[in-house]
Amino acid sequence: MNSIIDEYPIGFPTAQGPPCLSLYQPTHRSHPDRQQDPIRFRNLVKALEESLRETYPTREIERLLEPFHALAADAGFWNHTRDGLAVLGATGVFRVHRLQRSVPELAVVADSFHTKPLLRILQSADRYQILGVSRQMIRLFEGNRDTLDEVELATEVPKTITDALGEDITEPDVTVFSFGKAGGRALYSGHGSKNDEKQADAERFFRVVDRAILEHHSRPSGLPLILAALPEHHALFRRVSHNAYLVDEGIGVNPDAVTIDGLRERAWRVVEPYYLGRLASLIEEFTAATSRELGSADLEQVAEAAVASRVGTLLIDADREVAGRIDRATGHLDLSDLTRPDADDILDDLAEMVLAMKGRVVVVPTARMPTKTGVAAIYRY
Repeated sequence: MNSIIDEYPIGFPTAQGPPCLSLYQPTHRSHPDRQQDPIRFRNLVKALEESLRETYPTREIERLLEPFHALAADAGFWNHTRDGLAVLGATGVFRVHRLQRSVPELAVVADSFHTKPLLRILQSADRYQILGVSRQMIRLFEGNRDTLDEVELATEVPKTITDALGEDITEPDVTVFSFGKAGGRALYSGHGSKNDEKQADAERFFRVVDRAILEHHSRPSGLPLILAALPEHHALFRRVSHNAYLVDEGIGVNPDAVTIDGLRERAWRVVEPYYLGRLASLIEEFTAATSRELGSADLEQVAEAAVASRVGTLLIDADREVAGRIDRATGHLDLSDLTRPDADDILDDLAEMVLAMKGRVVVVPTARMPTKTGVAAIYRY
């Protein structure tokens, strides 16, 4: 990205203290729709400024907003947007995330970052990665049911067979037999020993790639991995793979031979049964826990349990917000509205608390949420 702004992998930054500025907005991938994006961004920055002025001095406000203004003026950035934007800023912190999903406009100043829109992306059950493999090159994609984008491989991951094996690759030794006008193609035939060596090269290449993808992408993300490759490469790759995130069903096509939207459609046919199965399992687990008084959909009860580190799994509604604050000592709720500088989304805060206590958070579409309160908690005890 030709931008003066550093962009970070999506995550949950921490700040030394308030104020924490959280800005979200939908953006557009193509012209002319994206022309309005920087204008909408500036309007949201103004909303942050107005909220800050209720509590903080002008000099501190200018310092906090300086990187936001720089981003607004960065033409290179606005020419390469996706479907949504998240910008988080505080003293010593400025994070920019281009998102694969649209997000509602929001500008919040609070004691902590508003991360629920990021949670919706990171903790949603429909995310996946695709590993595109050929004998010469690999590519990695990340997406959901609606969107797929190619992602940059970690520097430790070899991108080609030469990267993986160096010069220790079998040299081509083939004879070309041309059949003139018959289809305009040439057929290649090599010596058996050379073919065996090339098969060994492919196996070594796949082993190196599998190990690097597991360490630098699958484990950090925890996402299911779909193999996209010609059918003849699937058996060999799966035979050498030790990646537990690799799903059983793959895509039997060279990823270079289809559009990215065509690849997404094939991937979702693979992922959807896993997605629906996971949601059904979580809802069944919640129902069973509630029947044993080890689960609840009551906000106050869930907050008290979260403070006591009792929440093992928390389901939150993707489209619901409950403005206010949680007393981190008692779990008492103080309902408010998001325009107050000291207010945030209670569901967002609950999710952060559960994650901090090594619990599991899953953001669920409203239509599949098993409760009407915005939460469904499964207790550890």
